[in-house]
Amino acid sequence: MISASDFRNGVTFEMDGKVMQVIEFQHVKPGKGAAFVRTKMRNVITGAVVETSFNPTDKFENAFVERKDMEYSYSDGDIYYFMDSETFELVPIDKSLLGDSFRFVKENMVCKVMSYKGKVFGIEPPNFVELVVAETDPGFAGNTATNVTKPATLETGAEIKVPLFINPGDKVKIDTRTGEYLERAKG
Repeated sequence: MISASDFRNGVTFEMDGKVMQVIEFQHVKPGKGAAFVRTKMRNVITGAVVETSFNPTDKFENAFVERKDMEYSYSDGDIYYFMDSETFELVPIDKSLLGDSFRFVKENMVCKVMSYKGKVFGIEPPNFVELVVAETDPGFAGNTATNVTKPATLETGAEIKVPLFINPGDKVKIDTRTGEYLERAKG
């Protein structure tokens, strides 16, 4: 059991038969009246975000979300297959569960497959990936001092903004959580 006063970012719990994850929380102690916990939380299965206030003594059942490393193997239409690195079993996952950050994942990358009571509800790609720029306008020498960017298509088909000095064939480091270019990768 977990009480609302113990909420922290990332905590998962069961509420009304749903699995919720705390995104933001704030302990509020008004001048008059009782203290309360203002919470922004996400339903981990549907992705819906809800804001609610709780009494600090409210108690909830802990929800254990399993995060397992699995290697992305291949896709067949809208079904994506991930291999369990321990049992070598292929797990089919529907495209609707992948999320926006999956556009930075290429075959053979290891992702965290998140499940609750055996039901897969999401994929967490690595936070940082290195990908090759497949297509972009050619860069110009000396265009390094300004923060001007240009569109680039990566080897996975994802489009991002990169600095002007990046050329096709360059390897770049991407933050998959924000979809932003970080730096030119070495090698």
